[in-house]
Amino acid sequence: MSTLFTKIINQEIPSYKIAEDENCYAFLDINPLKKGHTLVIPKVETDYLFDLENKTLEKLITFSKKVARAIESVIHCERIGVSVIGLEVPHAHIHLIPINGINDMNFQNEKLEIKKEDFLSISEKIRAAFEKTT
Repeated sequence: MSTLFTKIINQEIPSYKIAEDENCYAFLDINPLKKGHTLVIPKVETDYLFDLENKTLEKLITFSKKVARAIESVIHCERIGVSVIGLEVPHAHIHLIPINGINDMNFQNEKLEIKKEDFLSISEKIRAAFEKTT
């Protein structure tokens, strides 16, 4: 059975897509800690990040770097925090979170409530910034 993230890649479930290439897919987290909180996933369905083939992991990290640059060009923040927890969905993924302090990365913080039109606007801006970098 396909994971939730595979269904997103296959467009069986909608997402606020940021970027995609032949190996990776990036989309806004719908339960974000901060505006611009993005998930980056490999297209290959692998549960644990460190079970990915080295080439796939390398491509995921390189793709994440490009996505992070696009996020920080749109969302005012000091840095893009990176988190890999891997327990929420059995599909390897990286959280990219705009942060101004370490507490911004606390997953016990209350999640933001963002309207659909704001999700659309944020994803469009980050996607446009991503396309300029490639």
